[in-house]
Amino acid sequence: MSRRPLPQLDGRPFITDGGMETSLLFHHGFELPEFAAFVLLDQDAGIAALREYYAPYVDIARTQGVGVALDTPTWRANGDWGAKLGYGPAALADVNRRAVALLEEIRSQTAGTEILISGAIGPRGDGYRVEATMTAAEAELYHARQVNAFAGTAADFVAAITLTYAAEAVGVARAAERAGIPAVIAFTVETDGRLPSGQELGDAIEEVDAETNGSVAYFMVNCAHPTHFEHALDGAWADRVRGLRANASTMSHAELDEAEELDDGDPADLAARYRALRTRLRNLNVVGGCCGTDHRHVGAIAAAFAT
Repeated sequence: MSRRPLPQLDGRPFITDGGMETSLLFHHGFELPEFAAFVLLDQDAGIAALREYYAPYVDIARTQGVGVALDTPTWRANGDWGAKLGYGPAALADVNRRAVALLEEIRSQTAGTEILISGAIGPRGDGYRVEATMTAAEAELYHARQVNAFAGTAADFVAAITLTYAAEAVGVARAAERAGIPAVIAFTVETDGRLPSGQELGDAIEEVDAETNGSVAYFMVNCAHPTHFEHALDGAWADRVRGLRANASTMSHAELDEAEELDDGDPADLAARYRALRTRLRNLNVVGGCCGTDHRHVGAIAAAFAT
């Protein structure tokens, strides 16, 4: 399938959506087994909730005159997590395709706003800690099924989100290059600015670029508060970071894992921190949210970037 170059790479401003799973859990009242939003595609009420979830982000993009890159609800729609929920390979491929079809429908009903479809890919393991790891070759083989499912759709790119170590990112990038679809890589970091693997963020980005001949379209940081990584952005590698999807909360991953209530932080403060980071990330032009954020946070961030 022929795809146009990603407009984000020209510096055009884009927002993303926010913390999909936390929004669906705490604001929409859905149970998400294994923190998996893709199961909602198998129920009418779930599809309606997803439409309701996406709508404010499209409105923000229209109001601010920017594009919007919307994630499919498929962060958990890979082999191991799917098996825990009773989805085999064929069912997973189908649900990934249907996730794109939903966003295609939303895009077809929206005039005057550029909507990109991001095929969301999550880690094989937990997004907050490193447990069993794969080699890059193993990661390529593991993630290829989901990547290939997206490559056969109208998805504009795949985005591997909340990755915790470099080899898995290399595998996703290689699978995407083989499938002919652009790849975006988003690493998460701990409160010290390092990946959960212990690797420095800059070292991880440089490793992925070296191992993939720079095939990754751009990198993002996600699922961490700006206070966790704003001190760790020195180096030429920072120019490869175009996207930021921070958490609302300043809590660590371990603290968030134990939290029973949503910490939605302060949207205005988060937006101010994003704006300040433009001096550290000179190519930053894709901004949105992760855990605990919703349209209020992304609206404030978009407004801050417009001034």
